[in-house]
Amino acid sequence: MSLGSSLMNARKKCGLSQEKVAEKLGVSRQTISKWELDETLPDIRQAKKLSALYRVTLDELIDFDVEVREIEEMIEKTSEETQKKVDWTKVWSQKYPVLASYQQVVRTDDYTPQLREMLARLGREYGYSEEDAFLVLKDILAQIWNARESASGQ
Repeated sequence: MSLGSSLMNARKKCGLSQEKVAEKLGVSRQTISKWELDETLPDIRQAKKLSALYRVTLDELIDFDVEVREIEEMIEKTSEETQKKVDWTKVWSQKYPVLASYQQVVRTDDYTPQLREMLARLGREYGYSEEDAFLVLKDILAQIWNARESASGQ
């Protein structure tokens, strides 16, 4: 996505017109239009003002992805009670079918003792609750996956 598209999407997400943004930044509406059409670029000061106005970081503004932002907002707004009702394995199995079938072939009991020990160790050494320890392990696995993905892409 181009910077112009990111600027336009962020502006629209905030419900602002080009005129209103121009007024708040002290520039013309045509300037906002040129930025959004990728004809010109805002300088760094204006970009910082835009990020503040649109309530996103400068990095988010540059890499703005409306779909990702909507998913993040949906997750933030979903109550714990509602999250507990979701069968996450079933939901994710639609995207990753292995999640629906691995339990029939993988002897999960073989891995349970080591995983329980890792959870307990995180609790003992760092004082994490059981839920936090699960989240930390999940994040460690994600980091390993991402590092592997990065290494294979080089």
